[in-house]
Amino acid sequence: MTAQTVPPEPRRAREPDHEGIVTRDGVTIAYAVHGTGEPTVLLLPTWALVPSRFWKAQVPYLSRHFRVVTFDGRGSGSSSRPEGAAAYTDEQYAADAAAVLDATATDRAIVVGFSCGVAWSVHLATQHPERVEGLVALAPSCGLSVTASARDHVPWDRLLDTTRGWAKYNKHYWLGGGYDDFVDFFARKMFTEPHSTKQIEDITRWAHETTPQTLADTTAGRLGCDGATCTALEPLCLELRCPVLVVHGAEDAVRSSAIGERFAELTHGSLVVVEGGGHGLPTREPVLVNSLLREFVETVHRTPRPRAWHHALRRPKRALYLSSPIGLGHAVRDLAIARELRLLHPDLEIEWLAQHPVTRVLEAAHERIHPASAWLYSESRHFEDESADHDLHAFEAVRRMDEVLVANFMAFRDVVRDEHYDLVIGDEAWDVDYFLHENPELKQFSYAWMTDFVGWLPMPDGGGREAALTTDYNAEMVEQRRRFPRLRDRSIFIGSPDDIVPDSLGDGLPRIRDWTEANFDFAGYVSGFDPTPLNDRDRLRDGLGYRPDEQLVVVAVGGSGVGGPLLRRVLAAAPLARRLVDGLRFVVVAGPRIDHRSLPRRRGVSLRGYVPNLYQHLAACDFAVVQGGLTTCMELTAGQRPFAYVPLQHHFEQNFHVRHRLERYRAGQHLTWEDACDADLLAEVVAKGVGRAVDYRPVESDGAARAAAMLAELL
Repeated sequence: MTAQTVPPEPRRAREPDHEGIVTRDGVTIAYAVHGTGEPTVLLLPTWALVPSRFWKAQVPYLSRHFRVVTFDGRGSGSSSRPEGAAAYTDEQYAADAAAVLDATATDRAIVVGFSCGVAWSVHLATQHPERVEGLVALAPSCGLSVTASARDHVPWDRLLDTTRGWAKYNKHYWLGGGYDDFVDFFARKMFTEPHSTKQIEDITRWAHETTPQTLADTTAGRLGCDGATCTALEPLCLELRCPVLVVHGAEDAVRSSAIGERFAELTHGSLVVVEGGGHGLPTREPVLVNSLLREFVETVHRTPRPRAWHHALRRPKRALYLSSPIGLGHAVRDLAIARELRLLHPDLEIEWLAQHPVTRVLEAAHERIHPASAWLYSESRHFEDESADHDLHAFEAVRRMDEVLVANFMAFRDVVRDEHYDLVIGDEAWDVDYFLHENPELKQFSYAWMTDFVGWLPMPDGGGREAALTTDYNAEMVEQRRRFPRLRDRSIFIGSPDDIVPDSLGDGLPRIRDWTEANFDFAGYVSGFDPTPLNDRDRLRDGLGYRPDEQLVVVAVGGSGVGGPLLRRVLAAAPLARRLVDGLRFVVVAGPRIDHRSLPRRRGVSLRGYVPNLYQHLAACDFAVVQGGLTTCMELTAGQRPFAYVPLQHHFEQNFHVRHRLERYRAGQHLTWEDACDADLLAEVVAKGVGRAVDYRPVESDGAARAAAMLAELL
């Protein structure tokens, strides 16, 4: 993978509270401060190959509990790139760290080093022992005399007659055009664990933010080549007097775990060997690393964690409900299921760990929202950042949301560690389901998973790369379920077997329907409302303020903020449609994350923001134009209303899973985005569709009760 094939960096989950520059001997060092209070955790840089963004899985979580300082090491990120090996010795990096502590008014810190950064942490701790309260060494890689690995027999600074294996780790190869090949090789050595495509992609992106020459200078400085001096590290390790924690992967292919063992021996530190772990533990095993870091900091800083305990037989029955914030459909159906669950267990207390826009629906229903919901980072905002002009590559957006998912899982982890719950319900809570399977020892409750689709699918224009990535993600899911079949106490599919697409999970994997039928129970569709009162449309329209003689078109794009372009396209076609149908009225619903006041005004068009009971307006309409989200489309299907739907481009769920289900119900008219951009065509679709008789397959009305009955068994 070259620099040209790597997508840009997504927005940070947590922006710094303060950013600055410190200059030392003409070299500028960019730093950032996250959080407040004491103690301070200093996350050191690692190598010029990556900037401080390497710590993206740690910063959001640690900064919720401590003050966190990061900085881009010289030669990386936003810091200077001085020339020559002498500018990149261990002493220089340690001096930069001390300068950052000064600039951030940090008297003392717990210092965390990874890989090469461990050497710099030792220099800092021995040169300024009064400023280092404790030291964490993650996958230490430099400066210790242990049994040489194969890579140590390959000279770094001599011209070689081969470029195979560790011969790629060579100055002349980097400078002679082999840099991209080396980066790909090294990234794969960093992550030997299966299903590490995203971590490899990140390293590749970051590695192309520096140059081969800069990387050569930093390596020469560390090794003591090209005029630089290398100070022996082992004598310095013996001088350390602060507490030390060492964490090393047993399958580290960059530097053997023997180095971590030797480092722990020299420093009298505690050692954690991660069986099956590779070199890049902070990004590949973020839950473990975050937990170890917090525990170490609290132990060193003597900050006891308050705990409450209730006698088992006197605990109330409690459930923690997690509802996906991508759209509002999950919130609607989850409230319906919760109501049915309370009928079966009247004594059940339900708390919701949720974020906007779901919290808006929950507040209106007077549900109890857990205070820790304020800790969650916005998944909706991430999806909005990833979208443009009615185009959202949903699979890539989920992959690139890894930083948010780690941070939100850690919030969940804190909640369930400190409080007791009999049942956790995750409605497409991807973070919780994935990381519980990655860390099954954390499960201390009954756990139910719900979804309305199974299987990541590639878009046709994604080519072989996307097909390989979706297959890899599906394969990981299959392996997780095979290895830990009892981690989920219930897997509930919101729908029926016929709603499942006929596709395969990928080469060598089962068909999606076969696998889903073997691994899920089926609740049928959950509409979230009682359709009976909607049958009297005249009374319904009168209650909503619509005249009986007017023909009504409702336009809605769900609860996320990605539907703005479609709303504008419909607004452009509205005058044309009104010429074709006299007296036609449009009600355009922008939802909770689009400012309806920002939309252009048109005669005969009412603009609205969030509408709490949108399903009533959909049942009252004569035609609707909607995005391809499942909930809105199924509400129209249940109400037997004519509608057209326009799936987001590259949104695999809307284009494949939802469309397949709607075709099974014989519901709706599919339009492409190209169709919607043709104002005349769109106006004609509306005009012909208004009041058209439909004959959809009936939608189940007992899905919420069936799902609740499955959950009730876990209580």
